[in-house]
Amino acid sequence: MSKKAILAGGSGFIGSAVARQLVADGWEVALLTRGPGPAVDPAAGARSVIWDAAGAGPWEQEVEHADVVVNFAGRSVNSAPTPANRREILESRLAAVRALGAALARAGNRPAAWVQCSAVGYYGPRGDEPCGEDSPPGNDFFAEVCREWELTFAAACPPRVRPVALRLGVVLGRAGGAFPRLLRLARAGFGGAAGRGRQGMSWIHLDDAVDLIVRAATDETLRGPYNACAPQPVANAEFMRMLRGAVRRPWSPPVPAFAVRLGARFVMRTDPDLILHGQFAVPVRLLAAGHRFRHPQLEGALRDLLAPT
Repeated sequence: MSKKAILAGGSGFIGSAVARQLVADGWEVALLTRGPGPAVDPAAGARSVIWDAAGAGPWEQEVEHADVVVNFAGRSVNSAPTPANRREILESRLAAVRALGAALARAGNRPAAWVQCSAVGYYGPRGDEPCGEDSPPGNDFFAEVCREWELTFAAACPPRVRPVALRLGVVLGRAGGAFPRLLRLARAGFGGAAGRGRQGMSWIHLDDAVDLIVRAATDETLRGPYNACAPQPVANAEFMRMLRGAVRRPWSPPVPAFAVRLGARFVMRTDPDLILHGQFAVPVRLLAAGHRFRHPQLEGALRDLLAPT
């Protein structure tokens, strides 16, 4: 009998890749989505199920006899930093966790594991300080979101369900996330450092993010928080230098912080703190658990992402 996974908010960039891998491994996969969609996701071979993170509903039946729940749900942080957007970023995450926790608590046959996606933004801007899983949370907005997210998850996860919180770094993939935008900037000759360029960039190749999520779903030895990022984070200036080199573009001048803030808010309609803040997160617990990354170094990851498909 095949195993069953529930992916909440799993129709996005990372969730779709996880769904494809699980289906290829013989799993039954149900994607919990907010709007109507096809009965079967054409890209992943997974069933789409409409859910409402604000409360109970027929979607809860999917939890029965599931082996694992993976939660990606929450409004994208890639939005202008207005009070309304920031409130929705936080509340959408907490509501999804509470709804899943309530469904698991009511289930007659609970999943063995709940994998909750968080982010390395948990640590806030930390300068050159390396951040392991034992490092304290930061004090900016995104750190507060991650801290509340994980606290709510810890409170909502029922007994005898193994909790795993993956603090994802910047996930690099061809089809989504930050990489396509950064690549366009570099190729257009605008691939300079953002601000002083010293902010840490904790990154992970999509292949490795998928591997980690699948391992967290199946490895009974994994429990608690893990930094889901490559073991060699780099500064923003170094990341952009290597990206320019990979696409054979010359030196580009850095973009002053004030220009980043203006461009982010009024042109890109995103939060400039996503660009100007960062941390050097290190996957201490994963390395101690013997995890091996397919793309541990940025140079190799970029080479893979830019290779012809």
